[in-house]
Amino acid sequence: MIKEKNIVVMVETQEKSPLITEPEQIAKGGSSELYKIDKEGSSSESSELTVINQEKMIQKANYIKWLKISLYIIFLLLGQAVATLLGRLYFDKGGNSKWIGTLVQVAGFPILLPYYIITETKQKTNTNNILQTEQQPTMSNLVLVYVSLGLCFAADCYLFSVGLMYLPVSTFSLICSSQIAFNAVFSFFLNSQKFTPAIINSLFLLTISSTLLVFQTESEGSVNNKASKAKYITGFLCTISGSAGYGLLLSLTQLFFNKVMKSESFKAIVDMIVYRSLVACIAVVVGLFVSGEWRDLKREMDEFELGKVSYFMTLFFITLMWKAFTVGCVGLILEVSSLFSNAVSVLGLPIVPVAAVIVFHDKMSKLKGVSMALAIGGFISYVYQQYADDFKSKKDSKSSL
Repeated sequence: MIKEKNIVVMVETQEKSPLITEPEQIAKGGSSELYKIDKEGSSSESSELTVINQEKMIQKANYIKWLKISLYIIFLLLGQAVATLLGRLYFDKGGNSKWIGTLVQVAGFPILLPYYIITETKQKTNTNNILQTEQQPTMSNLVLVYVSLGLCFAADCYLFSVGLMYLPVSTFSLICSSQIAFNAVFSFFLNSQKFTPAIINSLFLLTISSTLLVFQTESEGSVNNKASKAKYITGFLCTISGSAGYGLLLSLTQLFFNKVMKSESFKAIVDMIVYRSLVACIAVVVGLFVSGEWRDLKREMDEFELGKVSYFMTLFFITLMWKAFTVGCVGLILEVSSLFSNAVSVLGLPIVPVAAVIVFHDKMSKLKGVSMALAIGGFISYVYQQYADDFKSKKDSKSSL
């Protein structure tokens, strides 16, 4: 009886459960395989779209990067050339204050203050996100960075002011070209700068291009060209010291950007320029009053050959152009490196004597033409190295995708 009941139950369960025939099983298996194929096809298409979108984003980022680098180069070259020529004009037409020549190099930072007003609302809305995603440097570290760089900046500008006052343009440009060698040494130890054949070639050409200017005989009969031997030696020592200090300043700026500030935003550039210049400006104003040169400013203003209005306008545009130079310099340090920023700066040194042909009616010699050609060649060599590095990083990013 028990066996019969079991048999009856089994028959009933078989009747209740639907029977799956062999064709139905084949059809079901085929549909599952088609579903898997469709799923794999859609996943491969989505991955290809992802790769294409990432490549477009990388290309757009590279375009923006090179656009910013180009703008910074224009600011640096234009600011350096115009500010140096106006500085020469200031001393040639009756300016005698070394501290005023220094102050105009560091006092232009209020021009950048409207940036904080414009971006204040945006900064308030993004403050929480920034604090959560980025580790902000402590206030003590920032104060140490800005004070140290500001004092170094003030001392460096004073040394260059003395050199520009006592030396001819060609000699001043020659000595300033040594700053790239100092910067290369400091960058090697502080920022682990790698030296490739293209960079070595660029450094060589840029140094030679400015070195040739020492063989150029100055034709302008300014007071600076008739300076005594003692003043000439003083100008030489101040300029070579300023070049070493400038190379150190650029390397330290890059080091602090990478190790302390850890930010690549435009706000980081503005903060560096404003606070560093503020410290330098305070130091220069103290030096102006301690030295007693402030007492002679009214007489210097009255005796300026181009008049009082031209006196103030000359100082104003010197300040404006040096600040444009600073924005370009710090921007190139952030986007590329301190050595690249210095290479562009050295490229601009031969531009000053060439521009003096137009402004001060100097004679254009073959040496100045060769110097300009070598400077352009050295700059192209360095840009080629940057392009090669950018192409390599782009290739590596594609292979990782």
